Amino acid sequence: MQQSPPLAERMRPKSLADYVGQKHLVGPDGALYQSIQSGFIPSMILWGPPGTGKTTLAKLLAGEKKRPFYELSAINAGVKEVREIIHKAQNQGGLFTDKNPLLFIDEIHRFSKSQQDALLGAVEKGIITLIGATTENPSFEVINALLSRCQVFTLKPLLLEELKNLLERALTQDVLLKTKIIHLEDPEALIQYSSGDARKLLTLLELVVFSFGTDVSIEITNEKIKKTLQTNAVQFDKNGDLHYDIVSAFIKSIRGSDPNAAIYWLARMLKAGEDIKFIARRLLIAASEDIGNANPNALVLAQTTFNAVQVIGMPEARILLSQCTVYLATSPKSNASYLAIDKALEEVEKSTNLSVPLHLRNAPTKLSKELGHGMDYKYPHDHPHQFVIQNYLPEAIEETRFYEPGQNAKENSIRKWLQQLWGKKYDY
Repeated sequence: MQQSPPLAERMRPKSLADYVGQKHLVGPDGALYQSIQSGFIPSMILWGPPGTGKTTLAKLLAGEKKRPFYELSAINAGVKEVREIIHKAQNQGGLFTDKNPLLFIDEIHRFSKSQQDALLGAVEKGIITLIGATTENPSFEVINALLSRCQVFTLKPLLLEELKNLLERALTQDVLLKTKIIHLEDPEALIQYSSGDARKLLTLLELVVFSFGTDVSIEITNEKIKKTLQTNAVQFDKNGDLHYDIVSAFIKSIRGSDPNAAIYWLARMLKAGEDIKFIARRLLIAASEDIGNANPNALVLAQTTFNAVQVIGMPEARILLSQCTVYLATSPKSNASYLAIDKALEEVEKSTNLSVPLHLRNAPTKLSKELGHGMDYKYPHDHPHQFVIQNYLPEAIEETRFYEPGQNAKENSIRKWLQQLWGKKYDY
């Protein structure tokens, strides 16, 4: 007996009218709507988290305009496969026609520079229309030459009502599920586990339903959902559906100073084939967000690790990532810089554009000097210890403190130094 496709594949919409979510792109006022109506589809990068409909949208765009459609995954395709498709496209018609093929490349951020270079000429000449999908910021992962030839569209996690709509459709329209009598006690439980990921939502629903075996009448409770998720964790993660949960556990283990747990989650990511650059970027963020000036060397090591893994590659890169992970997990922690910038941004949002004090303003012209720009500014290097007390903030927030040093050896010394310089102003 032939096995049925997964529920998420069975429920993949056949037309844009059935497409759920991303109204900012495909709704009547959406950024892609006019292009779809006119028949012109630009080369584009679809950037968003898993399960937001990137692959589906690419296929629907091709179907709506009856365009030839080719699909590659950057995980197992290379320059050879790209060139073969470009050759086929060249034989199918002229340049910049409304029928030139769409080439969809999933996880385009995994393509190397040379692989991305192979696409340039065909995209520029209009031999193909490229649609790349990525969960990573394309500014970092797609070469500038290719990025400049594409529009970037950001896909958002599905909203609560959109996810409820998906569940209702699956229960009433799916060829297998509609043969059963299914009572879903609380859709929010499934939605909470899905984190806005439609594929993850439908995968979990199907796992729960199958856990009842051949039963026709099914009562899905929150307890049953939780038990099923725990029992089928490996199966549920098979295609990366728990990707962000594992990354979250990895970062939180580093933040919590538990090197054993951090190494375990690192191993889980490596075993699942996670992109080593993705892991190294998370280490960079953790080095600043969670360690900061409690140990400034953490950021240096994380940056060195990021550079090194790109040169070394797997399997040896696992050792570099392990070393950095252990170092960050065992470092003293401080989120003082992270809190400081968020507090400052909140103040900027609240007080908008406060005036720069006159003595801090630039005075390049005679008029600016006559207006008092730069007047009474005290040059710190002309004073003992290269310091002199003067105000550097707008007058309205003159006494506001954004940076509060953390309770660790390094930032304790920073606190004492600031108190010696400023006295009560920095009397934490």
